[in-house]
Amino acid sequence: MNISLKGKNAVVCGSTQGIGLATAIEFAENGANLTLISRNESKLIDALKKMSNDGSQSHRFLVADFSDPDNLKEQLSSLSSEITILVNNTGGPASGQLAKADPEELFNAFRNHVVCNQILTQKFIPYMKEAQYGRIINIISTSVKIPIPGLGVSNTIRGAVASWAKTLATELGKYGITVNNVLPGFTDTERLGNLIENKANTENISYQEIEKQMKSSIPLRRFANASEIANAVSFLASPAADYINGINVPVDGGRLGCL
Repeated sequence: MNISLKGKNAVVCGSTQGIGLATAIEFAENGANLTLISRNESKLIDALKKMSNDGSQSHRFLVADFSDPDNLKEQLSSLSSEITILVNNTGGPASGQLAKADPEELFNAFRNHVVCNQILTQKFIPYMKEAQYGRIINIISTSVKIPIPGLGVSNTIRGAVASWAKTLATELGKYGITVNNVLPGFTDTERLGNLIENKANTENISYQEIEKQMKSSIPLRRFANASEIANAVSFLASPAADYINGINVPVDGGRLGCL
């Protein structure tokens, strides 16, 4: 089975921490040339130092703010279009009930996720078509299958990204380009910690109790490591996944109550 990314050029968004960073590290270990994208330059510099390099690889970073699509377009203009792997990964919206969400929260989330995904994808599609090889992988959420209570805006936007991706998968498949979504379950990241803390404060329950409740809902009885999500992303990016297109891949320890 060929899971090597040797010689392939990949862009990984949100790559200074959590799942994005773990994915970039896995890609580098599998031979890819990387462009890391985030809005924090100092964190990008630190992340770049964690990328393995066999001497033939070339890694770089790009500072871009997804809250400003025009800024993203401007920064992308300096980047070679010779990219065949794109990982769309952006920090999720704040927690809260959808009924209480300000409409501006929905506008902002749609811009950060759907609009910026579209900008990135349009930048690289022409070369993917030329190469007859492309991988567009979106890190979203299990909420596209079952909405998660207390994450109203996130549930809404993640669903939009999933439908966007399925549409693209149908349009681009004939060019050898696949579009898939990875749905992380509860993963031991800073975002999960923040969500647990917010829930604990709202319900006046200890952090440890919320954590225990969440783990008890997972058949494997633990949170995922970011590297375990990255393994799934790396497989989908590889030649071994040539015939996998337009699907949602939960990596959740069996938590979802649906097929």
